Amino acid sequence: MKVLVVGSGGREHALAWKLSQSPRVDRVFVAPGNVGTFFDAENVSIDVLDFPAIIRFVKENHIGLVAVGPEQPLCAGIVDALQGEGIRVFGPSKAAAQLEGSKIFCKNALKLGCIPTAEFATFDNAQNALNYLKEREDRPVVVKADGLAAGKGVYVCQNRDEALQAVQEMALDKKFGAAGERLVIEERLDGEEASVLAITDGKTILTLPPAQDHKPAYDGDKGPNTGGMGAYCPAPVVTEAMLRWVEENILVRTVHVMNRLEAPFTGVLYAGLMIGRQGAKVLEFNTRFGDPECQPLLMRLKTDLLTIMEATLDRQLDKIGSLEWDPRPCVGVVMASEGYPGKSVYGHPIRGLEDVAGMKDVKVFHSGTRVNERAEVVNAGGRVLTVTALGESIALAKKNAYEAVRKIRWEGAWCRHDIADKAI
Repeated sequence: MKVLVVGSGGREHALAWKLSQSPRVDRVFVAPGNVGTFFDAENVSIDVLDFPAIIRFVKENHIGLVAVGPEQPLCAGIVDALQGEGIRVFGPSKAAAQLEGSKIFCKNALKLGCIPTAEFATFDNAQNALNYLKEREDRPVVVKADGLAAGKGVYVCQNRDEALQAVQEMALDKKFGAAGERLVIEERLDGEEASVLAITDGKTILTLPPAQDHKPAYDGDKGPNTGGMGAYCPAPVVTEAMLRWVEENILVRTVHVMNRLEAPFTGVLYAGLMIGRQGAKVLEFNTRFGDPECQPLLMRLKTDLLTIMEATLDRQLDKIGSLEWDPRPCVGVVMASEGYPGKSVYGHPIRGLEDVAGMKDVKVFHSGTRVNERAEVVNAGGRVLTVTALGESIALAKKNAYEAVRKIRWEGAWCRHDIADKAI
């Protein structure tokens, strides 16, 4: 079978790499891909939002399955467009992808399903949000842009002044464009964040091992929010008992409420959780594999990913049984460009990738990379690489990952140094 992965980040590199390991997959294409997918698959120069070109390529090349990585094409309706042409595609419909595409839709769905989440209020204009903040008690809140903002449209505010500034930047200064035209303001939850991902066909749920992402830019969870500076799996903050509770009280209820909303969900359901004294509450939902959670998850997955995706499309996940995992933990460290998550500096040659390629139990997944006119691999995005490693313990997996990080260098490269420390 031929498979097409849509996207160009580290998640899509991991998906292409894992799908290529299936004995039933002959060729894997990635549109548009990056330098890493060039070596592990075959790149196709098609934009993720050019649905007619994707459909044309799929038909001309007899692609058996399309796997969609990023949120933008999912929220724009790529699954509906491809299914309308009789193409088998893994991912949620446009209606179901609203769980990620609209924070307001998500919060209302959580409320409808009696699913634990922070108390919230929603706003269609900046002035109402500003008035709300001025009239309420001065305490920490979270201000969220309603639409997609590449993981950056969330401001955790310590006081009223910070919250007012957040509304100013999102809704008035249009820092995130149309994404900030509507806002959610919610109570700030305290505790430790964790990610629980599940694959569902709408009737059966396969819950994956819990992972933990690191959203703030700098060590100690300081600095602005990013798309994710690293992740590890499994995350011991989510115990086996809590995982079962999350499955029953969050994942199952969400699948049910999406059916009630006539937006049945199939694909990857990603619950971003806050684990605190109150138990687990939902911070957000994503409707695809997380990036960088996908990288350590797929490093550990031993079950054929193609089989899982096909069973999802055929509504036969109940026939899969338990998934098989490498028992060793895995840690992924994101290496970023100077300036990220703000304006970054691109075009610097990356050294050391060949040295890391020979390391056992280490894989470098590319995100923001390209080849320059001198055939050098250079940085071409804010998040550039996710250096991912297995180890007999979380501490050893971290050690292996950072040993590989130290071999890779380019001008302005940086990373967090405390990925997985919460578990250690």
